[in-house]
Parts: sequence; structure tokens; C-alpha cells
Amino acid sequence: QVQLVESGGGLVQAGGSLRLSCAASGSTLSINLIGWFRQAPGKQRELVALISSRFSTHYADSVKGRFTISRDNAKNMMYLQMNSLKPEDTAVYYCKATSLNYDYWGQGTQVTVSS
Repeated sequence: QVQLVESGGGLVQAGGSLRLSCAASGSTLSINLIGWFRQAPGKQRELVALISSRFSTHYADSVKGRFTISRDNAKNMMYLQMNSLKPEDTAVYYCKATSLNYDYWGQGTQVTVSS
């Protein structure tokens, strides 16, 4: 019913910036784009940032002040602006959405931050 595709990942040096995009397609009339997660090698998937229906936001302590989540409901797009990147940010980043109380995940986009 719903497909999510992340893009914008890549290799950057420490201190650099990237903007990730999440595009929703399919049956998007009832979709809610809710946030970004990431999974580093050898670690569990963790919450990075959430955005509510009223556009309030929540960030993991590790990214607070450096990352900004945003959403464009008309375009069914969600973004994650990542600044001042650190090697510890290296991970596969996933977007998450819900539709009719069902969770959807993208396939992820790789972010690698070199020292």
C-alpha cells in the first residue's frame, strides 16, 4: 500500500552536512510520516528524530542541536538536515511512517562520516 524511499546519504568528512529525504508513494492519503531512525554496525536501531502531527519535534540527545527534522505533507516528503556530522553518526538511516495504524519503513540510506 505504502512505499518509503530514503535518499541523500553518502560519504562526508567530519563536520560536514547532509540532507536526507524520505519520499512516500502508493496509498498516501492517510499516511503519517513520523520520523527517522538509524542503525550503526553492531548496534540496535535507534530513534534519531520524531515529528508530530502538529510539527513538534523530538531528538535523540546525541543529535540534538545538530539535526533538524521537517515534513512536507502536501508532497508526502520528510527530511533530515544533518549538520556538524561526527564519525559516530555513521549508520544506515531509515524513515518511518504509519497509515491506518500500520507501520512502514524505508530500505535505508547509508551515511558514512570519515574522521
